Amino acid sequence: MTTRPGRAPAYQLLADDLRGQITSGRLRPGERLPTEPELCVRTGVSRSTVREALRLLASQHLIVTTRGVTGGSYVAQPDPATLAESLTGGVRMLLACTPVGVNELMEVREMLEVPAVGLAALRRTDEDLAVLRRAMFDPVRDDVPTKLAAHRAFHAALAAATGNPVYELLARPLYAVGNEGELAERASSRLWRTVDAEHRQILQAVVDRDVAAAEQATRTHLANLKANWPDV
Repeated sequence: MTTRPGRAPAYQLLADDLRGQITSGRLRPGERLPTEPELCVRTGVSRSTVREALRLLASQHLIVTTRGVTGGSYVAQPDPATLAESLTGGVRMLLACTPVGVNELMEVREMLEVPAVGLAALRRTDEDLAVLRRAMFDPVRDDVPTKLAAHRAFHAALAAATGNPVYELLARPLYAVGNEGELAERASSRLWRTVDAEHRQILQAVVDRDVAAAEQATRTHLANLKANWPDV
């Protein structure tokens, strides 16, 4: 697996091959990968190339590597919060380096989030409600980092309450980016009070399993965020 002109580096090719086996299910979560010497023999690359490929897969949260006598590299258990990190980086890059902005971000959030919160109202558990209640904040007494963390936690909890890990994976990057930057640095106290009130309306609708009310409260919340963004 040596590098040829115009081809990707050998470590990238090995990482691509292993990634394909992981994402196709041929290598299952918790399954141990071949050892570094075994991979060297199978692929004809050096130990350093194998290690670079494994480091790349670990950085993408696809494998976990442990050291010691019983150590090795194992396929990671899929977790939406962890897997969403790479998507979050991509969304941030789009916002920073292209004409994509708040309008596009909010447009996608409305398409996905409004029906998803209705689904959360149908499927939520008592545990989901407890997590949502813990994500409430005091718009007057709490500092901005605390309010920002609570805002992020509230929307993440709504995503989890849908019981759909695919939606949770797709939604987390939108919440993370949407709750940072201008909102964190320049949000007025008025806007934070509005956000708190709207979160409580959404929560009550979810508590009541009122799908229509949950969807309408979410639609209003996103519209207010979008309308206030230039002023925050």
